Amino acid sequence: MSKRTDRPAGTPADAPRPDTSPDATEAASTVELSRRRLLGTVGAAGAAGLVVGGAGTALGVAAAEESGPHAPKALTTLGSTEVAFRTARARHQAGITTPLQASGHLVAFDLAPGADRKAAAALLRRWSRTAEELMAGRAPHDDTGVALDAGPSSLTVTFGFGHSFFGRTGLTKQRPVQLDPLPDFSNDALDPARSNGDLWIQIGADDALVAFHALRALQKDAAGSARLRWQMNGFNRSPGATAHPMTARNLMGQVDGTNNPKPSDKDFDERIFVGRDAEQPWMRGGSYAVVRRIRMLLDDWEKRSRHEQERVIGRRKDTGAPLTGGSETTPMRLDANGPDGLPVIPANAHARIAAPESNQGAAMLRRPFSFHDGFREDGAPDAGLLFVCWQADPLRAFTQVQRKLDRGDALSPFLRHEASGLFAVPPAAEPGGYVGQPLLEG
Repeated sequence: MSKRTDRPAGTPADAPRPDTSPDATEAASTVELSRRRLLGTVGAAGAAGLVVGGAGTALGVAAAEESGPHAPKALTTLGSTEVAFRTARARHQAGITTPLQASGHLVAFDLAPGADRKAAAALLRRWSRTAEELMAGRAPHDDTGVALDAGPSSLTVTFGFGHSFFGRTGLTKQRPVQLDPLPDFSNDALDPARSNGDLWIQIGADDALVAFHALRALQKDAAGSARLRWQMNGFNRSPGATAHPMTARNLMGQVDGTNNPKPSDKDFDERIFVGRDAEQPWMRGGSYAVVRRIRMLLDDWEKRSRHEQERVIGRRKDTGAPLTGGSETTPMRLDANGPDGLPVIPANAHARIAAPESNQGAAMLRRPFSFHDGFREDGAPDAGLLFVCWQADPLRAFTQVQRKLDRGDALSPFLRHEASGLFAVPPAAEPGGYVGQPLLEG
């Protein structure tokens, strides 16, 4: 296989995008910089955060140039950062605790008519092989050349199984109860053609061409075995876009993501990943992803004053601090009342209703992308959030919180839930194996 870029092994002391997760810790040792192209020293950085409930930071770089205003720029660490497809220690697939990338694709496939369990296994074997090559910055078989000269760019590829996959492969006894369909919510206006699916892939990268390259390669691998059901494109703030690391803003302009669970939390694994006592052994170390396409009614939102917007959210728009004061990371004082005797953070504020304190501790790792798919016939932007959240049990996390939001969230009038999916995401592939092998060959 040919490499997309030359990157001798070695991890610099100031490697970018620090993270304490098992995936990222192992991945840090695989970061490779091109000595031929990386001519300058690594400098200070910007940040990329998670949107709507997600939180994360990433470091960018300022690489020194060769002399002359038109000299080619060095390959920066944004391009050369590699996330390992599989590691000796990490049990989880990449793309769950990995810091959120600037560009992403969500895509679902249905197995082709006549495709059975054996065909599904062959497809997952091809997909795993291709993903491993791409994430290492190498060109896969029959490469299109789209990402030539680019490094791995923090590419991650994550695979999951939908509810319908198990019936079509004769594996209904291996289907976890946690994969039972989500309940209907009163604000749902779901398009069945853009919801669910037998197989799901999440792609993320800090370079849009690298992300597209992966999408195209995986689509080609599926030919004859699975057919595209739906595909969505997302984006986020690029690493280095801000003067210092900070939580990102969503398309409503809100700093959002402060309360996302952190891998350093003592109960993080318990909340996000399936434990060793799971009924289905093949899911131990895996997680469940809820995917929602949420259109934001931005024209209506932008007509509201900043004061009104802050009361809808429960946080200040400029700093993300709770209305009860402090900084972005200051805990909300949900019991604080104003001079009028009413709660400072309104009873229907989004931040109050979604808080773990309001949901018996329920929490999920939100890792979404924003989207903009042009404009509707009335001129309104078709834009919003590709919401992706991770949890050990959707019923005790997403469903519990969404039910409460459904009953009186002040933000709901400005949102439209238009597509939905729930997927079982197994642990990372064992060395020499492929994702889902214990399920398909067990």
